[in-house]
Amino acid sequence: MKLRKLIPILEWLPNYKKSQLRGDVVAGITVAIVLIPQGIAYALIAGLPPIYGLYAALVPQLLYAVFGTARQVAIGPVAMDSLIVATGVSTLALTGSESYIAIAVLLALVVGSIQFLMGIFRLGFIVNFLSRPVITGFTSAVALIIGLNQFKNLFGVEFIQSDQIYLLLEDIFEKLKYFKPNTTIIGLVACIIIIIFRRINKKIPNALIVVVLGIVAMHLFGNQLTDVAIVKDIPSGLPKFSTPVIDIALIRELMPIAATLVMVGYLETISIGKTLEAKQDEYRVRPNQELVALGLSNMVGSLFQSYPSASSFSRSAINAESGGTTGVSAFVSAILVVFTLLFLTPVFYHLPKTILSAIIIVAVFNLINVKEAKRLWKANNLDFWLLVATFLATIFFGIEYGILIGVALSLIVLIFRTSRPYVVELGKVPNSNFYRNKNRFKEVILDDEILVFRFDAQLFYANSNYFRDKLDEMTEEKGKALKLIVLDAESINRVDSTGIEMLKERIVYFRKHDIQFYFAGVKGPVRDAFFRGGLLEVVSLDHFFMRANGAVNFYKTGDNKNQKKYAQYIHQAYK
Repeated sequence: MKLRKLIPILEWLPNYKKSQLRGDVVAGITVAIVLIPQGIAYALIAGLPPIYGLYAALVPQLLYAVFGTARQVAIGPVAMDSLIVATGVSTLALTGSESYIAIAVLLALVVGSIQFLMGIFRLGFIVNFLSRPVITGFTSAVALIIGLNQFKNLFGVEFIQSDQIYLLLEDIFEKLKYFKPNTTIIGLVACIIIIIFRRINKKIPNALIVVVLGIVAMHLFGNQLTDVAIVKDIPSGLPKFSTPVIDIALIRELMPIAATLVMVGYLETISIGKTLEAKQDEYRVRPNQELVALGLSNMVGSLFQSYPSASSFSRSAINAESGGTTGVSAFVSAILVVFTLLFLTPVFYHLPKTILSAIIIVAVFNLINVKEAKRLWKANNLDFWLLVATFLATIFFGIEYGILIGVALSLIVLIFRTSRPYVVELGKVPNSNFYRNKNRFKEVILDDEILVFRFDAQLFYANSNYFRDKLDEMTEEKGKALKLIVLDAESINRVDSTGIEMLKERIVYFRKHDIQFYFAGVKGPVRDAFFRGGLLEVVSLDHFFMRANGAVNFYKTGDNKNQKKYAQYIHQAYK
């Protein structure tokens, strides 16, 4: 059983049904048809020769099929990670050079090692600090950056390559007048064809169609289209096994970009995996195992000349829509990639680079999520501005700083929300034993002598002062008539020493002013923490109640049978 969890293919392969085979084969072929031209295109984004896109499409997806838990997720080269690779590696070596290739392959090993260790030590929760608005803002910004970077091949003009959008736009506006008409026409026509086919049916292999049309056009009219840049020679053959050269100083320089790739790659995989998981009942995605699978994919992939790979939104969706249900579809895709590497690379010689740019531009611009921004504007104003801030930080400061600022903003928002939780006075619902929020239930009965309030969060160092301030505000509103405070603690799930000391100080303070302090609905673990923290030094066990109504009745009558039983139970548990 433990081995099956470590190697998920052992969970589903022994139970594989013949009825699944047709769907997996069709899905594998369909994904490969999209993957092969995309792989070549994304390698160009990464600043690598086209063949490396096919290398990244081979070994990583095989390893993920064995060790991954999201059986429909398609692993390989992706646009976002490719641009991040280009951004980081281009500062260390000349784009396309042997040293550049070696660094990109080493980066895959570094990224894979970090992902693997995070999975082994169950650190997947770290990435949860990136909230959905941050992911959306970051993804949209990167999509825009990738698309603008492809204008170089789309228009046949040597624009600068950058992840800072204002530099890109400035250069594009200056040099756009030098565009090459034939290159531009072919690229724009390819964009239109892809968009039309996508609207007709997303299952149509639009990328393959424009690739074939582009190659045929260059074969027939190549003499008249001499200004159109083509891919030219792509070497044949499978990737050779070789160990990346380990350079500690270089690895230190790569760490920031590697950390960015780890977070982005993991987030892509988890978000896609969870989306597909929700549509079926056959498997469940295990986040830490996903890190292990991604780590092994990149680590072993680097030994076969792969640059960092991750999961693809588009190819994963195509895989699921085409009937793929298991990792068998990945094996089918890998077989077609092998066939292409061995026999079909000469076919791509006349492929116009502007066609590849068209494929990339249409693919990435679909990742610009305007709909989510509109939804957040109506649903949650703070999340909307978090999305906008991450988006602007990424396009103005670059991908690396964009993700760091996004993480920082997520943490700031988290701290803000936990340090200022919801606090409300409760009133008694007429003819009942229930106490409810006075702001939502206007008919509740309030007593000037009694303050019943609820604190909707854990009570710890970050919000203990806020708790105290809100409590003081509510007691001041009650005035001198106040004789009892009841804390409805049902929503408090954790408390630390700072929170306990603050409570002790307030209880002593209120006692000096002849105001009693009772607790209602305290959870067992929280009550244990109270007692360990010395709360019983300032309050009696008899001041703990199951419900707020019991606390109020005890105060008014001085006799409550249920309370005596509850106090006795707490006393025994405390002993």
